[in-house]
Amino acid sequence: MMSDWVKLQRDFERYLKLEKHLAANSVEAYLRDLGHLSRFATERGLDADKVRLEDLQLLLKELNGSDIALATQCRFISGWRTFFKMLLVEDAISENPADLLEMPRPSRHLPDVLTDEEIDAIEATLDLSNPSQARNKVIIEVLYGCGLRVSELTMLRLSNIYADEECLMVTGKGSKQRWVPINKSALKQLDLYIHTIRCHIAPRKGEENYVFLNNRGAHLSRIYVFRFLKEAVAAAGINKQVSPHSLRHSFATELVQNGADLRAVQEMLGHATITTTEIYTHLSRQYLRDTIETYHPHYKKKP
Repeated sequence: MMSDWVKLQRDFERYLKLEKHLAANSVEAYLRDLGHLSRFATERGLDADKVRLEDLQLLLKELNGSDIALATQCRFISGWRTFFKMLLVEDAISENPADLLEMPRPSRHLPDVLTDEEIDAIEATLDLSNPSQARNKVIIEVLYGCGLRVSELTMLRLSNIYADEECLMVTGKGSKQRWVPINKSALKQLDLYIHTIRCHIAPRKGEENYVFLNNRGAHLSRIYVFRFLKEAVAAAGINKQVSPHSLRHSFATELVQNGADLRAVQEMLGHATITTTEIYTHLSRQYLRDTIETYHPHYKKKP
């Protein structure tokens, strides 16, 4: 009998870290998703080896009633499949009940992107005489100029900066590393921050190699970056739903709209498959349609 869901969650955490080599954020999300399953099963007196496809379908239906996004539902299914795969490897079950769960198809929506002018307007709201806000301007430059995820930025190390090659070594999802070029302007601002602002902060023990530190010497949290960017966007009077990920979208959109090779964009973004990157092709097509509708006289005629 496998009634100890708490033990299974600990086993799953070790499996994700040691066998799957997932990043901390992914491990946390998968464990949270397994929590839904463990609570559901416990309420019904189900051990893990007694969970069937019908149970998972019922749980997914209950979760759908909470207006959970389709992308989150896909992650639920992926996490449950991985959990039961672990049990299969350990010979604790004979088949994976999550294998036949139908993966919902997330809608492809065009994300809010920012123009160069809007980036400039956001940065203009920052008081560069304030060291923290001067640092925040550099963060915007690096996010927009390199297309990093916010977690990749907050975990960036000094040893990841290769100034001579004008590149950053970024650790992305699944602890996969990739090279990302950094433009001369962003690199210069990054160097200036390190040698005029960061050098006056005493890093906490274990934090010495992080690039972006707060006033207490610890590396910045993702929540902080979300918060300061939201405040700057509001101050700039920009009426868009903007997050750090919007800067990544804007980076990719600019590249695709200006003719960059999609494979190169995929490599710089650290996407596992080209399918994820292809959303920017759709965005580019919409951009072209908007352009011709604006400037071609026949598009203004009514049918």
